[in-house]
Amino acid sequence: DPHLVESGGGSVQAGGSLSLSCTSSYSWDIPCMAWFRQTSGKEREGVAAVHSDGTISIADSVRGRFAVSRDKFQNTLNLRMNNLEPEDTAKYICAGVLYTRVCTIASAQFESKDAYWGQGTQVTVSS
Repeated sequence: DPHLVESGGGSVQAGGSLSLSCTSSYSWDIPCMAWFRQTSGKEREGVAAVHSDGTISIADSVRGRFAVSRDKFQNTLNLRMNNLEPEDTAKYICAGVLYTRVCTIASAQFESKDAYWGQGTQVTVSS
């Protein structure tokens, strides 16, 4: 099974930047990889998703501030977060879905048995 490991979280002041990475040692292509975020008492929110064909889906709340990229040959997913706001404070969780051609942050594939999740990394933005 794909084992996803996130890194790069931390604390930053509003307006600052952070970069997150998600890596997997899975030997085969993970077609869809994505970042979600979650805070206590709120539903999990999709941030950005990238298919191995290069198709990108990104949330309106972060569009223009966050950039997502992946190295499909190494199953690595990166998230560059600029101009961070206190509202971006959350645990950021990496997800991957096998056997799918659909890869959007609203995809039901993330609820399927073919979806795998990392443990998450905390991002805290202070005002």
